[in-house]
Amino acid sequence: MPTTARTVLFHEIGGPEVLRVEDATIPDHPAPGEVLVRVEALGLNRAEALFRSGTYYYQPALPASRLGYEASGIVEAIGEGVTELAVGDPVMTGPGIEMSAQGVYAERVVLPESAVLRRPGSVDAVTGAAAWLTYTTAYGGLLETAGLKPGDHVLITGASSGVGTAAIQVARRIGAIPLATTRTEEKRRGLLELGAAEVVVTGESTPEAVAKEVRRLTGGNGVEVLFDAIGGPGFRPLAEALARGGSVVAYGWLDLRPAEIPWNWPLTIHMYANMVLTGTPGGRRRSTAFLNAGLADGGFRPVVGEVFEGLDRIQDAHRLMESNTHTGKIVVRV
Repeated sequence: MPTTARTVLFHEIGGPEVLRVEDATIPDHPAPGEVLVRVEALGLNRAEALFRSGTYYYQPALPASRLGYEASGIVEAIGEGVTELAVGDPVMTGPGIEMSAQGVYAERVVLPESAVLRRPGSVDAVTGAAAWLTYTTAYGGLLETAGLKPGDHVLITGASSGVGTAAIQVARRIGAIPLATTRTEEKRRGLLELGAAEVVVTGESTPEAVAKEVRRLTGGNGVEVLFDAIGGPGFRPLAEALARGGSVVAYGWLDLRPAEIPWNWPLTIHMYANMVLTGTPGGRRRSTAFLNAGLADGGFRPVVGEVFEGLDRIQDAHRLMESNTHTGKIVVRV
């Protein structure tokens, strides 16, 4: 008898309503270099909503596409040649996954060993599902790409997102000073409690007004790093709040409208893609070591906005993600 696992699939691009939970066939045993993971929890990411709707940087393979990058679970079986993991290990997933064929929204999933990372035994499944992509993106963008240093100011836009909340904690961990933007006063309080030095509530403010406030908060000097996931017309004025010689790290582009180049030269603009870092053995090793150290000693506390119970709630979880009313990560417990 073939082995099956309840799996989230979609057969056409569209909104959350296209997601279906179906029985999908999985191998009886992992092939050489592969790992079978029993999934305990899923962490949702904006990329998955874009992929489902056909607006991600690569297209789903229809008529039956899987979905999802990030899960935590337990290793149930390993293929020949797997040396870094053993049956029973708690793990997280993320690096190098091609969602159509390897998406992790499922009860069980078979993945290459390189896509499965050890999770500290003290870290529960929900926390593990909310951690990998957010903290490795913040680590790679802020430390390896921008070279953020102790005492530097960093402006984190859209800071109530999963990556934004992680970036606040990463900056604090190395002694940098995180300034954050968010749209509402309610979210402001949560970001201050998380460790933001200052929070600018954007509301109906123009990007120019936000940039002016950032310069005031830094004594007129500006920030050494802008960590931005929004782009669009607000890109230029916010980048002009950089200190001389500062760096912009654009790790997303939620506003698809054109952006102008800032004129406060000299500055450096980086377009950051996390898979470039975590797609290499060295990058995976460094980013995972940084993440696991913070998780193990309690310095990193992933912010979980809501936990949904069961794969059957996947449509509701995607609707909440698209509402932008939550703070931090959305997790589905399998």
